[in-house]
Amino acid sequence: MSEYVLEMKDITKVFPGVVALDKVSLKVRPGTVHALMGENGAGKSTLMKCLFGIYRPDGGEIRLEGRPVVIRS
Repeated sequence: MSEYVLEMKDITKVFPGVVALDKVSLKVRPGTVHALMGENGAGKSTLMKCLFGIYRPDGGEIRLEGRPVVIRS
């Protein structure tokens, strides 16, 4: 079993004329609570939409409990 329940590694998302996420990584250990904070336009919502399957990342990898996944809404 993996040390992390969620790993988002080098997530990249590009929209026409805008790089919304540029190799963003996030790791979450079991039993922990995290807050995602940042300025407007920092990519918080875009990162979560990649996690929820609303957007498909253009690059990077999402792992749940150590296993690579492709999340579809």
